Amino acid sequence: MIKKIVLFSLLISLFSCGEYQKVLKSSDANYKYEMAVKYYENGDFNRAMPLFRELTTMLRATKKSEEVIYYLAYCHYNNGDFITSSYLFKNYIKTFPNGSHVEECSYMGAYCVYLESPSYSLDATYTKKAIDELQQFINMYPISDNKPKCEELISELHNKLALKSFENAKQYYTTQYYKSAIIALNNVLIDYPGNKYREEIHFLILKSSYELAIKSISTKVEERLNNTLDAFLVFNDNYPESKYIKQAEKINQQTTESINKLKK
Repeated sequence: MIKKIVLFSLLISLFSCGEYQKVLKSSDANYKYEMAVKYYENGDFNRAMPLFRELTTMLRATKKSEEVIYYLAYCHYNNGDFITSSYLFKNYIKTFPNGSHVEECSYMGAYCVYLESPSYSLDATYTKKAIDELQQFINMYPISDNKPKCEELISELHNKLALKSFENAKQYYTTQYYKSAIIALNNVLIDYPGNKYREEIHFLILKSSYELAIKSISTKVEERLNNTLDAFLVFNDNYPESKYIKQAEKINQQTTESINKLKK
């Protein structure tokens, strides 16, 4: 029984290969188009792709040329080639500015760039490019059904950039360059005001302020301790239920005691 199943599968495979070779060799553009669509709809993108690529020339300046480029872009997309698919989606828009898939291709062109955005620790070129292109889509189609998704993706990408900047800033704290840490951490807050690491950033600013103060020369200690009190007030006002609140309160208490000693 198993041998029969294997034999049947082999025959189907051979027939399928023979059929595909017939399609490849055919000079009938309409037949080729019908079979390319059939392969595409069956999820056989590797077979559909060469056919659509050939049809871009065979069906140029015909009514079907628009659909050919559209399908070809999705073939590359479904095969995970996002750089090429992004180019093809954008090429569709340039070639058919009044086409029936313009809005969809505009979104997909930007979305493919988003999919190329790497880990936060790597080069951020594609991350920034994706933010720009997704925002351009929102500006062009403000009432699109894809607008909420674009906003969600932009937020995710901003958080990725913020994390990269935050990790760099934390290195100053780790290596005890507290003044530089305070500047870098504040820059993260300025550059990425809606980032999801704000609570930890404010806490590290507080810790850096305290460490900087107690390690300063005598003429600057009191001023920097007062800066630490200010940093605590900002943290406490914004995150009264924070998981860092007990540590923050301890720093505030130590700071207050240090200031009182200085005054005495």
